[in-house]
Amino acid sequence: MDAEGTLRERLVDVGVELVLTEGSGSVGLREIARRAGVSHGAPRRYFPTHRALLSAVARRGFEELGARSVAATSETAPPRAQVAALARVYVAYARERRGMFELMFRHDLLDSDGQSEAPAGPRLREATLPMFERLVALVARCRGEATESSAALTAAALWSNLHGIAELWSWGSLQLALDGDPGEEPADSPDRIVEAALDAHLGPAAS
Repeated sequence: MDAEGTLRERLVDVGVELVLTEGSGSVGLREIARRAGVSHGAPRRYFPTHRALLSAVARRGFEELGARSVAATSETAPPRAQVAALARVYVAYARERRGMFELMFRHDLLDSDGQSEAPAGPRLREATLPMFERLVALVARCRGEATESSAALTAAALWSNLHGIAELWSWGSLQLALDGDPGEEPADSPDRIVEAALDAHLGPAAS
């Protein structure tokens, strides 16, 4: 990577750190420049607007989530086990990197048209497609369907369910709803709820 590319990545690195420690509202061009040790005008060579900068940081989040998903799954495992691994990674990422997860699904960024104020490459919204396409393929295999298109609706419903679990867990709503339910696992883990969602959409795992 050349010096220009290295500086751009460093600016994004600083943006990621700010999002994780202080929230997306703290991420500004001037603050990133200050923390990166460059002039206030330097970030504008790569990010002409604040939204472009946030989009680049959010794109890093999708890259991280994708890498975690690949690392957590084995192509030799049964499809149901692969879906379960992806589901746990998705919800765990939302818990561990809360600020990043929220930024990744900001509609004003996802709607970016990829023109002058967006990073090079596909629109940010399209960064969700590889993950979803992989989920559709696995759901199709779980259900024994000949075409992935027939599994897309189930995959979309499952994704919605997982996203809801991630959000409601972060707010404490699910813990409150399940408080005192006998036989529950500790309140610091949503894994049982994730498994229930998988059972609802794919059927129980084979014993």
